[in-house]
Amino acid sequence: MSAPLYRKVDLGHAGVTVEHQAAGRLLLRPTMPLGAYPARLTERLVKWAREAPERTFMAKRQGGGDWRRISYAQALEHTRRLGQALLDRGLSAERPLMILSENDLEHAMLALAALHVGVPFVAVSPAYSLISQDFGKLRFCVDLMTPGLVYASHGHRFARAIESAVPPDTELAVMHAPPGRGATLFSELAATRDTDRVDEAHASIRPDTVTKFLLTSGSTGTPKAVIHTQRMLTSNLQMIVDCMPFLAEEPPVLVDWLPWNHTFGGNHNYGLALYNGGTLYIDEGKPVPQLIGETIRNLREIAPTVYFNVPRGFEEIARALGADRALAERFFSRVKMLFYAAASLAQPIWDALHRVAEATVGERIVMITGLGMTETAPFAICANWQAGRSGGIGHPAPGTEVRLAPVDDKLEARYRGPNVTPGFWRQPELTRDAFDEDGFFRSGDAVKFLDPADPQKGLVFDGRIAEDFKLDTGTWVSVGPLRAQIIAAGAPYVQDVVIAGHDRRELGALIIPRPGMGDPEHLRRIAQDLLDALGRETASSSQRIARAMLLTEPLSIDAREITDKGSINQRAVLTARAAMVEELYRDPPSARVIVPSYS
Repeated sequence: MSAPLYRKVDLGHAGVTVEHQAAGRLLLRPTMPLGAYPARLTERLVKWAREAPERTFMAKRQGGGDWRRISYAQALEHTRRLGQALLDRGLSAERPLMILSENDLEHAMLALAALHVGVPFVAVSPAYSLISQDFGKLRFCVDLMTPGLVYASHGHRFARAIESAVPPDTELAVMHAPPGRGATLFSELAATRDTDRVDEAHASIRPDTVTKFLLTSGSTGTPKAVIHTQRMLTSNLQMIVDCMPFLAEEPPVLVDWLPWNHTFGGNHNYGLALYNGGTLYIDEGKPVPQLIGETIRNLREIAPTVYFNVPRGFEEIARALGADRALAERFFSRVKMLFYAAASLAQPIWDALHRVAEATVGERIVMITGLGMTETAPFAICANWQAGRSGGIGHPAPGTEVRLAPVDDKLEARYRGPNVTPGFWRQPELTRDAFDEDGFFRSGDAVKFLDPADPQKGLVFDGRIAEDFKLDTGTWVSVGPLRAQIIAAGAPYVQDVVIAGHDRRELGALIIPRPGMGDPEHLRRIAQDLLDALGRETASSSQRIARAMLLTEPLSIDAREITDKGSINQRAVLTARAAMVEELYRDPPSARVIVPSYS
């Protein structure tokens, strides 16, 4: 059988050196050097405004209709005017700009302005304002950050959240004012005349200047504000280019929904479009049944040159591409690379994307991933080569050192480099505990070599250390790989799964079915078949699911069961559903509990 044909794409050289250290630690360094990077991110805005002034930097549909576009020249003009408005208000790290809104053009321009004049900003998850019912996380974020200016696109939509969490003496900027509260219109900010202070402020920015904060999801507690410096952002974007040189060879075109309050969307994708003179089309869809149609609509019009998504997004895209030849022809017409992150991609989805690409354009598209986190801006490890299967995460990115440190029976990835945060804002104890004695950031992610005899084959993700637990026999359960195995085996019916069994004799599972895949009885039969199939594959107590229940009630963001990007907090679900877990392990099993047919 001949090897698959892949579309040509320029990827950087990948290699790693391994140094054995005391206490079983390993130090991994990339063989590829880090290229030169600018001191200030918006130097790239100035560059592209000069070299390609009419090129679209960003676009978003206006009222769901035609695309409203902002060119690089227009973006620089907006940046200077808005930057002056921010300077006039005396904003600083102690009184930053806070943005509550979803991705939109005004959000994009405010962020650029803040970056350009050295005013730190923080984008807060819109879910804290629009989905949460108690606004507890939003209040915590406002109290932690003490913003000097808060922006919300539509005052009416955010009115309850603003009333609950934003102090009345904090200036509010909006596109449309909320009832009962004074506010500055965005148009007033944008009409500010810029002065030489904008240039002076820009020139005063140094690599260590605090430029933004990203709030972690708070899935394991209250949110933490991750400090970002200019060096973090610019070095990280150069790391991406070093690993994927094609991004600098031709301005990339992105169609992207990933939220800017998260590092994947707000640092990685927003940043690489700006850094490389590309165009980012804001996708108002999401990989959920009720919103994926908007993503499909956008992909019918705009053919991306590179496509980024989370595994759940690729699952929806693969299904749509397989059912619509015209859509597939448009999507695969010029895309050079597919990149997934934030979770493992199930092998059936990987296979489906390759199958549709081959049937449509006669070749596969390189599909890669990596590993990183908010605290690494986020790029840290990347598999910048075409792997034969899903799962490999590759080698350290240029400029990043990765220490593998034994923790229990796993190896924790720890990071040191110019892309690593100096710590958490106003949380010194958390900052102190986040680094080891040599200044490596403790990620909490476990990794291992794909082939221990050949480190050049790269690393694979081995789960979150904090999620793993022991059965009452002392046997360790590796939750991440087991969860990925169950989701893959249960595709397309299983959306996610929560693993139970801490200090118990056997494993249990709360299975979250994909919406719209059948009535409860049908899903129960699917779950029964799944448990039977998994049980036939292994007799190991650390991998065999002995009992399961279907979890059909929506997960709660207020209970920290789920983040706004869809990540599930295993421990929070088990805590919030303690009664369900007790029922899961009750003997004899209740009618809702599914057990393998041979048990």
